[in-house]
Amino acid sequence: MSQAGTTLESSVPAAADHHRSTKLPDPKLLMWIFLASDCMFFGSLIGTYLVYKGRSVVGPMPKDVLNIPLTTVSSFVLLMSSFLMVLALHALRKDDIRRFRLWTAGVALFGSIFLGFQVYEFTHFVREGLSIHQNLFGTTFFFLTGTHGMHVTVGVLWLLSILVTSFVRPEQWRAKDAVYLEVAGLYWHFVDIVWIVIFTVVYLVEFV
Repeated sequence: MSQAGTTLESSVPAAADHHRSTKLPDPKLLMWIFLASDCMFFGSLIGTYLVYKGRSVVGPMPKDVLNIPLTTVSSFVLLMSSFLMVLALHALRKDDIRRFRLWTAGVALFGSIFLGFQVYEFTHFVREGLSIHQNLFGTTFFFLTGTHGMHVTVGVLWLLSILVTSFVRPEQWRAKDAVYLEVAGLYWHFVDIVWIVIFTVVYLVEFV
């Protein structure tokens, strides 16, 4: 009986020490899975754009409406928001709540500025005669960049909810909770990387 009891006790720590092979927290693992599926989704959208590139039979054509300088500025703003996200995560890990709130608000602000540029661009294109129904370029362009814009919108709302929660329930945002901001950061960096690809394929390649 004593030997059986010893065997049972020795098996308990082994079960308690069990961990995932990835060694990632559940929220982070789930975000990586989501980003993998979203990567395939954006890949299909970009692939569709490239397949129908140059097949429009009526205008306006890309060179008639695309504004490289304006989109370069908006792209720079979005990329800088990723830098602010890094600063926000660094501040939270050090329990510097004031800077964590400041940088998080900065990310949300820069994301909102990017969306403002996109709304202006879409409005300008419509005035120039390009709509989602006008030609193949309009359909693929608005669907691709519009989907990315929705992702940015979700990210901004997510960050604003984090910011509000840090004031309403400040005890929920300390260094030990940094993984939740890190998950939001993974999403935000992914959105930025996708935009780099879109900017290159849709805007830069068109004028090379």
